[in-house]
Amino acid sequence: MRKFLSFAALAATLAAAPAFAAEPAAPAPTAKNGMFVTAKGMTLYTFDKDSAGKSACNGPCATNWPPALAADDAKPMGPWTVVTRDDGLKQWAYNGKPVYAFAKDTKPGDTTGDGFLNGAWHIAKP
Repeated sequence: MRKFLSFAALAATLAAAPAFAAEPAAPAPTAKNGMFVTAKGMTLYTFDKDSAGKSACNGPCATNWPPALAADDAKPMGPWTVVTRDDGLKQWAYNGKPVYAFAKDTKPGDTTGDGFLNGAWHIAKP
């Protein structure tokens, strides 16, 4: 019975989880070591298939490339803007290009996503 309850609790938790593991909505990303990073220090990237003000990374793509989420009341400043994703969430964009983390970056400073998908992903830089 105990194993069943543990499994049921885990299943309920997973069912309630979002489709991707993005960081919670945060202030605009910051620059560190010549690149933009999340509040937790994770490298941010841009995607060549995005158009200015529109994310092309949805569904399974957003699982591997979690968007840098912005709060609904985020205050864009300077080159930082907020775009609305297809799922209705708000995402930070730098000069109109949405920014994302990479699921395979495991610690601050990792840049394993740079050049991914035949060079379509790039480290976001000031």
